[in-house]
Amino acid sequence: MDLNKLTNEEYNAYVSAKAKPSPMGKNMVWAFLVGGLICVIGQGLMDFYKSRGLGVEAAGTAVSVTLIFITALLTGIGVFDLIAKRAGAGTLVPITGFANAMVSPAMEFKQEGFVTGTAVKLFTVAGPVLVYGISASVIYGFILWLMKIF
Repeated sequence: MDLNKLTNEEYNAYVSAKAKPSPMGKNMVWAFLVGGLICVIGQGLMDFYKSRGLGVEAAGTAVSVTLIFITALLTGIGVFDLIAKRAGAGTLVPITGFANAMVSPAMEFKQEGFVTGTAVKLFTVAGPVLVYGISASVIYGFILWLMKIF
């Protein structure tokens, strides 16, 4: 069968016949449970840090740093990917998903050296996020400033 000579309808029918059905219900339950567990761990850390005398803002920062560290460590030793394979979108709770997205490319290039491999690839995700995040905040601040003037 020459796939290049199929019409769009024939190609869609071919792809549908070959695709495995997705167990969406099971995937949603796993995502909910794992994402919820990550949030419960975050709340537990928040309560722990507040009980140690940190204010709400400082405790929130400590929780973020702790979750990033744990995710980076688990990604580095290969455990986070196993969890993510099972939980799917449940591991995309923003801070853990971002930490994993930063560390994963760096781990693939560690054989190229610390600076030219790991360090360079560490910022393949963070770089665009920082550039667009900073740019958006500057534009937003400029718009707010203009609104105050007029």
